[in-house]
Amino acid sequence: MAEHLRADSGRPMSDLDRAAAILRADPALTCVFVRGEESFSRTERGIVPLAELCREGTLPGWSAADRIVGRAAALLYRKLNVRAVYAETLSDAGEEILSLYGIAHACARRTKEIVNRRGDGPCPMEEAVRGVNDPELGARLLEEKLAAMARSAPNAAVLRENPKN
Repeated sequence: MAEHLRADSGRPMSDLDRAAAILRADPALTCVFVRGEESFSRTERGIVPLAELCREGTLPGWSAADRIVGRAAALLYRKLNVRAVYAETLSDAGEEILSLYGIAHACARRTKEIVNRRGDGPCPMEEAVRGVNDPELGARLLEEKLAAMARSAPNAAVLRENPKN
């Protein structure tokens, strides 16, 4: 088994460290998952990749790195049963959920809340799960929101019915 060493200490890198390093090295990636020697990444924006992964099953023992983690993403990471999450940007609500469920986490930046892509209001996914702490309920609400957004602007959201194809 290859050993990945931290440049700053010479100690082995954790799965979370490796996931964060892979994410930082490639701006096209939106989330990265690492467990031991295994890894995979996604490039879709928003919570779409997490929602698709939730439909496929869980990822116990995996560590994840993500560009932005708010309450919506944190609920999906809990549903995925990941061990640890690194976020380039972590909201207060995202930190609350990760802490509530004992998911180890680290971030580069903290923010009060996640805003929409235009920067003129709250993120619609965060709005869909405002006040929700239950990952199952959160996942259902987020699926409904993704479906509604896809219906109202079919070219604006990528929602695949069968993500394994």
